[in-house]
Amino acid sequence: MVYVKKFTIIIITSILISAMLLSPHTWAGASVDFTDLEARIALLIEVDTGQVLYEYNGNRRHPADALTVVMTMLLAASAIESGQASVDELIEMTESAWSDLGPSDSTRSILPGEEMTLRDLMYSGFVGGMREACNLIAEHISGSTEAFVELMNERAVELGCEGTSFINAHGRYNTLQYTTAQDLFLIYREAMSYPVFAEISGVFSHTIEGTNRSEPRRLNGSNSLLNSNGKYYFRHCTSGVASATYEGGHSFIGFAEADDLSLIVVVLGSDVIMFEDDSALMRNLSESGRLFEWGFTNFSWREVLSTSNPVARAPVKHGAGADFVNLRPESSIRQLLRNDVPLEEFDKDIIIYSVERGLDIVAPVSAGQVLGEITLTRNGEKYDTILLVANTSIELHRIEFIRMQIADALASSVARAIISVLFMVIMAYSALVIRYNYIRRKRLKKIAEAKKKLTQERQDGVQITDFNDQDTRVRGRRY
Repeated sequence: MVYVKKFTIIIITSILISAMLLSPHTWAGASVDFTDLEARIALLIEVDTGQVLYEYNGNRRHPADALTVVMTMLLAASAIESGQASVDELIEMTESAWSDLGPSDSTRSILPGEEMTLRDLMYSGFVGGMREACNLIAEHISGSTEAFVELMNERAVELGCEGTSFINAHGRYNTLQYTTAQDLFLIYREAMSYPVFAEISGVFSHTIEGTNRSEPRRLNGSNSLLNSNGKYYFRHCTSGVASATYEGGHSFIGFAEADDLSLIVVVLGSDVIMFEDDSALMRNLSESGRLFEWGFTNFSWREVLSTSNPVARAPVKHGAGADFVNLRPESSIRQLLRNDVPLEEFDKDIIIYSVERGLDIVAPVSAGQVLGEITLTRNGEKYDTILLVANTSIELHRIEFIRMQIADALASSVARAIISVLFMVIMAYSALVIRYNYIRRKRLKKIAEAKKKLTQERQDGVQITDFNDQDTRVRGRRY
């Protein structure tokens, strides 16, 4: 009876999980509770910003396992991009590429002397899980697997990986080969920047053409989120690889994209649920799908600050028809936020430069002229600082324009010198005019006195020969 109840619970759980994964409606609005996440380590990060949306033991070390091939393919893609290697060059299988492998370490063994292109070797290593293909790529690029492993570790350090160590190029378990979810994100994001990696990692199955020693090979990949006919299919996933070992459990790393949101998910150390009908639930795949779904459902890019919306106004002196100007952000601020975060939670610290300096904004003001800045913070965390610019132009009043032109002209040192010289000339001229007028008045007074005297003398009978010139007049008496 107890067995029946347990079996019934398992079946119901399986049906519910399968329904969740297959339902086309869960992506649109379902909320997922990750307190029941089945993994030792999990991470969900937005690709462009590196913003962590979900993290559980993100910096905890874990066996790298087959996820090692991401770094191997990254270095191969880098060599192709730099011209060091070509995707179409033929590479012959060597005995040394099998040196650290056993018969169970490959799904599609490459035979000694077999020639394959670098592109096919990359498909073989990434999609087919062929470890000898990874070793052959390593030898081709660096001359030996040992030199290639050194390059892997050097590149990890360059990318900022702090918890990663590589011992081989293919991912066979080794206690000294480990990584973290955070480091895997850095490696995978870099790898996705190479077109050849995005191409190879984006297929669930691939057929390699026949070679000099083999018929065409059909490779079936480990990323069932790409399998449109399978129960783990997630339509927004475009790249990824899974891993399964006894020591590290079942793991997955992949990339998904919807609208303008790009996510990378890392799930390490999941288990497998086996059912009575011999079916199984691969939790590295199901949990990765859940994380992707939760991220796309609950997060989006939201415009916290828009260039079309003024956020402040500043007083303007001497403007024609306006005594203030509206200020708007020079650029918009878009933040990746949970959809339920109110935008009102953002604090806006506005600084108007003229007010800060105790000065006035004086017309004319040009549209787009920088007049201040705005800083956004939320819960004490600073997001960004954006310049504030005038939303419109404010012309200077005509009379004020003339007055200001005069004031500006008078304010210059040359103008002050010219004014000083003119003042001195005017003062000198005024002094001359005053002196001239004084002398003239004095002379006219003397002439008037002389005329008066002559008039009196006339009355007294004195004859004047010339009274227009008092200095040459001739007096005489009448007989």
